[in-house]
Amino acid sequence: MKTLKIAVIGLQFGMAHIEGAMGNGAEIAAICDNNEEHLRFAGERYGVPKEKRFADYRDLLSRADIDAAVIAVPDQRHRELSCAFLAAGKHVLCEKPMALTREDTLAMIRAADASGRMLMVGQICRFTPAFEKAKALIDSGTLGDLYFLESEYAHDYMKIVDNWRADPLRHGVIGGGCHAVDLLRWLGGDPVEVFAYGTKRLLPQVPYDDATVAVMKFDDNTMGKVFVSTGCKRDYTMRTVIYGTRGTLICDNTSPTMTLFTAGEDGMAHEPEIIPVEVNNHNAAREFEAFADAIRAGTPALTDAREGAKTVEVCLSIIESAKTGRPVRPDYTF
Repeated sequence: MKTLKIAVIGLQFGMAHIEGAMGNGAEIAAICDNNEEHLRFAGERYGVPKEKRFADYRDLLSRADIDAAVIAVPDQRHRELSCAFLAAGKHVLCEKPMALTREDTLAMIRAADASGRMLMVGQICRFTPAFEKAKALIDSGTLGDLYFLESEYAHDYMKIVDNWRADPLRHGVIGGGCHAVDLLRWLGGDPVEVFAYGTKRLLPQVPYDDATVAVMKFDDNTMGKVFVSTGCKRDYTMRTVIYGTRGTLICDNTSPTMTLFTAGEDGMAHEPEIIPVEVNNHNAAREFEAFADAIRAGTPALTDAREGAKTVEVCLSIIESAKTGRPVRPDYTF
């Protein structure tokens, strides 16, 4: 089996990707960051020699010893770097969200199609143990037919807001809430219509709403709800509840257990089952494993370019609805 040679660009968030790649037997061919301290720290921590440390990603594009690039820079630069590496013949694993505008997602899809290389978007919730277990329970029929799903992205940004997080384009729904949106898309399918309300009460550093509630309608009349708060005063969580005709599942990405309610033939609920799960809410090792397996097999990634773009489209639709007060139908034609 060929050893993949990887470049990781953006080390504030990229160190988890270095560990994920190394844990799957990949070779770190290069690391890159325009912050000298980040570059030095990561290089020393992971034993990457100075000749494999770079301040400018453009120095990596012509390197024949790089098979794939992990893009972990601020969201505003995802299009620029992803398209450059795809054009250079490299596979790309791009951090979530894929981009902040529909225009950028379309450009990235075109770049991936033209290159013949893989563009995978790092929607990490699809590799979180509790959510993987939830998907398996849904697919097995344990919950019956789904009729309502809800998830939340509750994360207090008060101490971590910086220039790129305060960018009006990086609305909380798309920057962080894309996790909850993508999770519901994975579990319940693509919503055909969304309606949202937003408010701004807690995060003065940003120009966008710091709390948003979105209601979703799915093709099969299943309902959904996403709550996003980037100013909430509580521990970070993505509490998720999945309601089906035969049972209900309560889970999140930070707890060591999930709770499953099921019903007997008489429709009466049994005592809840407490299911232990691994806590790993940024499972970069599983994410990279899926990326590497798809490259080697020549098969589409679980979260390929169009999957990433669909999640961005739903987020943008939520933002538009909250601004206009009207329902919005996402456009999934890419």
